[in-house]
Amino acid sequence: MCGRYAFSTPPADVAAHFGLAECAEYLPRFNIPPGTDIPVIRLSPEGKRVLHLLRWGLVPHWAKDPAIGARLNNARAEGVMEKPSFRDAFRRRRCLIPASGFYEWKTEGRQKQPWFFSLKSGEPLAMGGVWESWKAPDGRILRTCAVITTGPNAVMAPVHDRMPVIISPEHWQEWFAAPAEAVRELLAPGPAERLRAWPVDRRVSRATADDPGLIEPLRTGEG
Repeated sequence: MCGRYAFSTPPADVAAHFGLAECAEYLPRFNIPPGTDIPVIRLSPEGKRVLHLLRWGLVPHWAKDPAIGARLNNARAEGVMEKPSFRDAFRRRRCLIPASGFYEWKTEGRQKQPWFFSLKSGEPLAMGGVWESWKAPDGRILRTCAVITTGPNAVMAPVHDRMPVIISPEHWQEWFAAPAEAVRELLAPGPAERLRAWPVDRRVSRATADDPGLIEPLRTGEG
């Protein structure tokens, strides 16, 4: 699964890196939980890449209650094309969720040790996702998203059995615009040789903790 991540790259740098025609403002965050508004890259009706803030936790357009989004922050790659909650979004509304890196927890006896995963290059990575628009009875529009997860690569496997789908730059446009069947092969964890990982402070387990120290490597004797 993917339940927490960090994203601190400045908007101007993100706009340049992803070739954005429009980029909403946002603040750096180091411990982003589901249920909050997050930066998401989509294609505009004109076919241009734009970044807007969407709620993390997908609410299908047919849902009667938006509370369903609390259970739909992740979509498993193995069923995203068939599961009713995600299949229409995957067919028509794929997105990229930029991140400085993401967290996962390794079970060590009775404790869980958080690890942080990021690109060796230091560039933001692009998690594959889907998004939806939900219309409330009063006419208000709520736009939401989910991160697609898959099995682990060699870097993730010692820590956890799930990780986000990572879309490489050469496949971004294909991810946005190609037919659903054509992007099935992109539902992968990304090359292990591009990732790095290290244990971090257990403070990240508290959703209220949010500071740069959370992504720093854990020093010997800490935990």
